[in-house]
Amino acid sequence: MVRAVDEGRPRDEIIEVFGVSRATIKRYLKQQRETGELTAKAIPGRPAKKGDALYAQLLSQLEANRDATLEDHCQMWEAKHGEQVSTKTMSRAITRLGWTRKKTVRAKAPTEQQSPTGPQAMPDRFHVCDESENA
Repeated sequence: MVRAVDEGRPRDEIIEVFGVSRATIKRYLKQQRETGELTAKAIPGRPAKKGDALYAQLLSQLEANRDATLEDHCQMWEAKHGEQVSTKTMSRAITRLGWTRKKTVRAKAPTEQQSPTGPQAMPDRFHVCDESENA
């Protein structure tokens, strides 16, 4: 993107091609002008204290205690690691790991007695039977 500016391309073309805003172009040019490079800046804010250890060691706890509640997992973590974890932090960690306690529900294949839309559904075809005495 900065190379495109250096080549003299119009800002509107750069915005459309790279999908960035005019402010982003200005910010990158300023960073290059002031520092001479375009390295990524550090993410602001303090680093996570519990996150790395929680993500690294939580999966084994989850697998060993599949029926435990969120509160149970928090208590187990504190007992084992000596560090208190809120239910919200535990919930975020479990979600980030992609862990779920939900069971996979498999649909039953339709049988001859049951139509694909359910047991109360109307049949696809009607058979007419004349049971009158004159027939």
